Amino acid sequence: MPGNTLSKGEVFVIDTDAASREQLSTALQQSAYDVICFADGASLLSEAKARMPACVLLEMPTDRSGLDVLRRLREENCMAPVLVTSANGSIAMAVDAIKSGAADFIEKPFRSHDVVGRIDAAIDESAQPASCRQRWLPGCEALTAREGDVLEHLAAGLTNKEIARRMHLSARTIEGYRAGILKKAGARNVTDLLRRIFGQVSPTLI
Repeated sequence: MPGNTLSKGEVFVIDTDAASREQLSTALQQSAYDVICFADGASLLSEAKARMPACVLLEMPTDRSGLDVLRRLREENCMAPVLVTSANGSIAMAVDAIKSGAADFIEKPFRSHDVVGRIDAAIDESAQPASCRQRWLPGCEALTAREGDVLEHLAAGLTNKEIARRMHLSARTIEGYRAGILKKAGARNVTDLLRRIFGQVSPTLI
């Protein structure tokens, strides 16, 4: 609950499962975060208008209504990083979440302390100046800092799982960033991307 004078910030947690909310709340409070839990998106959106959370942990229901909540948060100028969780995650869902503004996509089941680490990383990145969070591809739309990091790892020949471990993200999240990079570059695949941007191809990439 709010009120910790040494708080690292306030985290909104939306999860339909009461036990999950309690588990996440305990882990976050132990890591010096204030926590406000919600059982549905409507309650979260109402509170977001009056408060400025440091981060939002948003469960994605099977009907994907979480995407609407994510878009509404952005429309309400809530610029806190949003981490999406799902028990029924797919690459397509991860891509849609990231395209809608999510900073990370986390598949359930997960370990609470891992989620706390991902929240720490997302908050740290969001605190960087915008000029430090943009990277460019020649003749293409600017990449975010994380997209740039993913691109560098792809160029080094790392797999999605290896990149995920190094960046402390999920493999689904990396798939989403990878898809975004390819779209911005207009590339068919990673090999095509590297050939046109770096003039070289890593044989380990497909």
